[in-house]
Amino acid sequence: MHLRSSLSPTRQSLCLTLLLAAAPVFAWTESGEEPQETVAAQGEEETREERAPKTEQPTANGESTENKPVPKAENLELDQPLEEVAQTPADTTAETETAEKPDIAEGQPIPRAENLELDQPVMEDKEAQPEKPTADAGTDTEKGKQEEPAPETRKPLRLLGAEVPPATSTRLAWSPSQHFEGVYSPTAVLVVNGAQPGPTLCMTAAIHGDELNGIETVRRVMYNLDKDKLHGAVIGVPIVNLQGFHRGSRYLTDRRDLNRHFPGHPEGSSASRIAYSFFNEVIEHCNAVVDLHTGSFYRTNLPQLRADLHDPKVVKLTKGFGSTVVLHSDGAEGTLRRAAVEAGIPTVTLEAGAPMVLDERSVSHSVKGIRTLLNQLDMVSKFRLWGDPEPVYYNSTWQRATTGGIIFSEVELGESVREGDLLGTITNPITNVRKEIRSEHDGRVLGMAMNQVVQPGFAAYHIGIRAPQEQISPPAEVTAESEPEDKPQQPQPGEDGDDTEPESTAPEAPPTDEGPPDVEAHDADSDDE
Repeated sequence: MHLRSSLSPTRQSLCLTLLLAAAPVFAWTESGEEPQETVAAQGEEETREERAPKTEQPTANGESTENKPVPKAENLELDQPLEEVAQTPADTTAETETAEKPDIAEGQPIPRAENLELDQPVMEDKEAQPEKPTADAGTDTEKGKQEEPAPETRKPLRLLGAEVPPATSTRLAWSPSQHFEGVYSPTAVLVVNGAQPGPTLCMTAAIHGDELNGIETVRRVMYNLDKDKLHGAVIGVPIVNLQGFHRGSRYLTDRRDLNRHFPGHPEGSSASRIAYSFFNEVIEHCNAVVDLHTGSFYRTNLPQLRADLHDPKVVKLTKGFGSTVVLHSDGAEGTLRRAAVEAGIPTVTLEAGAPMVLDERSVSHSVKGIRTLLNQLDMVSKFRLWGDPEPVYYNSTWQRATTGGIIFSEVELGESVREGDLLGTITNPITNVRKEIRSEHDGRVLGMAMNQVVQPGFAAYHIGIRAPQEQISPPAEVTAESEPEDKPQQPQPGEDGDDTEPESTAPEAPPTDEGPPDVEAHDADSDDE
């Protein structure tokens, strides 16, 4: 007891001394001063290590060779407009802006497009290969003039700020000038400029984003062209309405129909500005246009051409498609076909199949028809055989649903019908009442609704009425030298014995730019185009 009592104060004093000595350490730890100094020291060491590879070349040290230098991000003032930053001479943005302008002075050099093999998939290994033919064409011009005299007669094609030399196939990009920077994805434009002189044919597809057959048609035609044997040039735009295509929608993001706003206006609505940009930067560089479409709103179309048969050059195009049905139509106001014809560019619409699906028969027919057209225009030499020629239908009419319900068709697409023939039935699923739809004319089923639920007045069957031969204008040649010319004046219906305007060419008024358009519920006779 005596020892324990004498040692206890000693131990207490020793513990007290240790606590007093350790108090500053605990205080530093709680205040975080010592870790901050340690972190700051480590940060300075890491900063020195990161800066060393950027300012000096990598050495044999293990640390500098294992970690590759990472490009340093540019320090920007984010609150400043991008245009002010893009004005620096070393910035490549100015070059991009210049490339987007199609109107370049003759004496000013423009970038030469790369020569690509369009039928080859785009892979990382393939990206570096197109540089070789481009370099040869730029550095060995004298040799090219001696060995290949043909490119001297075929002029380079200037399109979208690039120059496509003869015997060159490439991919360009078009973006509407009204888009937000970095928001709108560029649309691919495929170009094959042949080695021999000839006209320029343009193919456009997916102006309505849910129409897929045209996309595959453009791919098959473009990727099988021989640039060394081609006379003239072929331009293919697989997806014009990229906004609608991404959403699986017929319309643009503002719910407007792009094919009701051509030729567009630079200060109009969003759809009008997009149409203006595409028409001026692509369409006006063409001598002829084929616009690819399908049926709309769950309707399917027999492969057919929509064309203004009053125009002799348009008639020439229709005769080049082989055994394909032709339906006369001026085209609704604002369609690409009508705007191009009015600008002096012969244009036809090729309708085939239904929306949102890929139909092999429709695609094959379309591809065969366009390849036949290339042969008829003397652009390619391969000839394709067709069966019996199809008739021309000058008039057409829609047979509409008289009541709402489920429609079941009793006829096939392309079938000939007579007045009074049963086309289909509509059954009310609640009352089981069935109504019949019978043909009011002798003709042929050019388009029809797929079995579905319909509302009263829905356009169910498109009946084509054959045209007398004397109503069709004689064909005229389509050449590369043809300049845009004014469309000849046509007499108004009812004047000088002119035939009444066909029902298919009198569409209902399209949505205007003012106010929210009700296009989703709109059902016009010409909605297919």
